[in-house]
Amino acid sequence: MKQQHKDVVIIGAGAAGLFGASIAAARGKSVVLMDHRKKIAEKIRISGGGRCNFTNIHCRPEHFISNNPHFVKSALAGYRPADFIQLVERYGIHYHEKKLGQLFCDNSAEEIIDMLLAECRAAKVEMAFGTPIKAITKTGDHFTITTEHHNLSAPSVMIATGGLSIPKIGATGFGYDIAKQFGMAIIAPKPALVPMTFTDALKTLCAELSGLSLDAIVGFGNARFAEGLLFSHRGLTGPSILQISSYWREGEAINIDLIPGINMGEELVKAKHAHPKQVLQTHLSHFLPKRLAGELCALYQLSGRLADIPNKALSVMGEAINAWRVKPAGTEGYRTAEVTLGGVDTANLSSRDMQSKTCSGLYFIGEVVDVTGHLGGHNFQWAWSSAYAAASHV
Repeated sequence: MKQQHKDVVIIGAGAAGLFGASIAAARGKSVVLMDHRKKIAEKIRISGGGRCNFTNIHCRPEHFISNNPHFVKSALAGYRPADFIQLVERYGIHYHEKKLGQLFCDNSAEEIIDMLLAECRAAKVEMAFGTPIKAITKTGDHFTITTEHHNLSAPSVMIATGGLSIPKIGATGFGYDIAKQFGMAIIAPKPALVPMTFTDALKTLCAELSGLSLDAIVGFGNARFAEGLLFSHRGLTGPSILQISSYWREGEAINIDLIPGINMGEELVKAKHAHPKQVLQTHLSHFLPKRLAGELCALYQLSGRLADIPNKALSVMGEAINAWRVKPAGTEGYRTAEVTLGGVDTANLSSRDMQSKTCSGLYFIGEVVDVTGHLGGHNFQWAWSSAYAAASHV
């Protein structure tokens, strides 16, 4: 079997792996970048509707979820959104801010992939795509990476294999298996940034309202997001729902304020005195889409003129609109989850260089780590920042 020696072997040619390979190689290291699939960087390719939300200019530690919320600070400070933007601009890639600091390519996500591959080629990274790995072992100071046709030897191995989200594009638990093999703990993974599903009457309600969107605030515990909600045939989706899914705990209810900024209990009672002949559904339609107003009236079994409805019933309905509690049956799972919550326990990693504390020379970067960003470019920024931290010290 053919034997080859390199300074660094990086496994996983997604955002973190591609970027980490280019940085390490640019420092003069001999680098092999491997992936079990021939078609790489699929998450970049499909992100942002095909335009890649490659970073967020407001990216800060508070935009991430981890068992150790302080872990991200060093990497994010070491490689900032402005640094990646500078690289994008150097390649002449046109981009725009959509909202809330989210940056997208004007044209195509392929431009980001092409840029990362060009950086790898310029730094003379050796690429081995479509190469499944059979085993990783360590003897002394060197790792041996075994594939079907040859062995690779290296003092440093960087795992950039991502999480379990979107298995159809190649997601596997390989990175978690390697971490456990070398004595590292895993924070139980679960789908995140994912639509929520229902099995009760709410499923029928959501299906009836499919395609309808509104600016609602969705909350769970101390987390609240006001970035839009969308009804679908399966349940609820939209940015605010995707965001809260990362915080939600199975079996518990989420809280939805359908009309933020207005106390609807007080508003309905005032409207009764000001416009007693107005029909409840008609009045609600001034604040909500007509279809939703009608469904809510049916749900709370209230209809007719405001004058004929007791104040208490109007108050109760108004309060329910501002604090609509719904209990999801679950989520759509890894099939549509944008990222994976959990992963390699940061207690086992150095925040300075992403190196394992249980196995020197072994690094973990990107989504495989127990660091999950909010929607809007934060997860890509974590890929760039964590890769830079590791590749600058490997």
